[in-house]
Amino acid sequence: MLPTSAIAALCEKFPLITELMALQPLSWFNPRIAPAAEALHDVGLTADDVAQASARLARFAPYLAKAFPETQASGGVIESPVVPLPAMQAALGMTSGQLWLKQDSHLPISGSIKARGGIYEVLKHAETLALDAGLLKEGDDYSVLASDAVRAFFGQYAIAVGSTGNLGLSIGIMSARLGFRATVHMSADARQWKKDKLRSHGVTVVEYATDYSVAVEAGRRQAENDPTCHFVDDENSHDLFLGYAVAGQRLKAQFAASGVAVDAAHPLFVYLPCGVGGGPGGVAFGLKLAFGDAVHCIFVEPTHSPCMLLGVHTGLHEGISVQEIGIDNVTAADGLAVGRPSGFVGRAMQRLIDGYATVTDEELYRLLATLEQTQGLRLEPSAVAGFAGIPPVLAAPQYQQHLETATHLVWGTGGSMVPEQEMTAYVARGRALLAAGAA
Repeated sequence: MLPTSAIAALCEKFPLITELMALQPLSWFNPRIAPAAEALHDVGLTADDVAQASARLARFAPYLAKAFPETQASGGVIESPVVPLPAMQAALGMTSGQLWLKQDSHLPISGSIKARGGIYEVLKHAETLALDAGLLKEGDDYSVLASDAVRAFFGQYAIAVGSTGNLGLSIGIMSARLGFRATVHMSADARQWKKDKLRSHGVTVVEYATDYSVAVEAGRRQAENDPTCHFVDDENSHDLFLGYAVAGQRLKAQFAASGVAVDAAHPLFVYLPCGVGGGPGGVAFGLKLAFGDAVHCIFVEPTHSPCMLLGVHTGLHEGISVQEIGIDNVTAADGLAVGRPSGFVGRAMQRLIDGYATVTDEELYRLLATLEQTQGLRLEPSAVAGFAGIPPVLAAPQYQQHLETATHLVWGTGGSMVPEQEMTAYVARGRALLAAGAA
């Protein structure tokens, strides 16, 4: 924690910090937002980079269909549905526009948004090794990678990652299936069932009694000390970022197929739960490439872990953590329990993200219970955070002109793999909070 005098100086310069320290839900709209055509250059990556990532995933589709039977129906494509939420919209009192859910909670293989970036980075690393070793050549059917001989080859190499849970699941499951020696360094907030699931796939799980940053540093040290080990850097990886960004063009195609218009007169508001920032940042980059200024992205974080808001608002990015201003980074939203943001994402996207909001744990439970009651959909606490970004947008003067014709999309980031008993407990807690509020 910073000295009291240093915190006081920060609060004087940035009054919002005082509000963050009070742990009350709030919103902040970005005064530095810029036209997409200008601000996309900040990222240092291009539409061509995203197109190459998409093409790589297409090359791996035959392998994925063979290695993971649950992807056979989609031909090895890892993608999630987008569904309307009319009953949830009514429950939230939204009288204009349309509310939709992007069900990354139901992505195959690892059941969360991390199946995009995490799996993509592992596949890219595998492709590089296989091409260099002559096990693949241009034009090959990548299903050859499912052979015992190739698995034995990958067994000479290791992959490590630090995670609060869902990224570890995607990296661990994919790496182990290919044959890599996989290690996931997991922070104290990671759920036990996620650790158990990883171990059931043959992944080494190293547990820490501290937070996410410590687990990441441990993974980084492992890779530094082992020349055969590839470290998946959730804070700085361009490959993770590009894997997430592929979602932009895919969503554009899904909306076109559903007859949903997105343009200046029909704006799209996308609400993304945010932890370290890689997942929402990459998705937002892809969305900006796909829709330009017609899409407005809002990041939502727990009141106890508002690291990206803190970093972007102050301009300090990874140079400040929530713990340094006395916030504990303890939240039921385990996937969002990050104290220090990605400096890469903060700087790359600082003129492309419209706004930020924070949400209490209690509200997360109420939201997941409301979603279950109205639509029969069950998401984990982290995954419903996006809903908390809607009220600030509806109240913001700058968006009033086109709210009647707007589409609101909540990115549901995880939940389909949560054990039934644990999910039932989540819903029961949410229902109890709803009942207490109605009393």
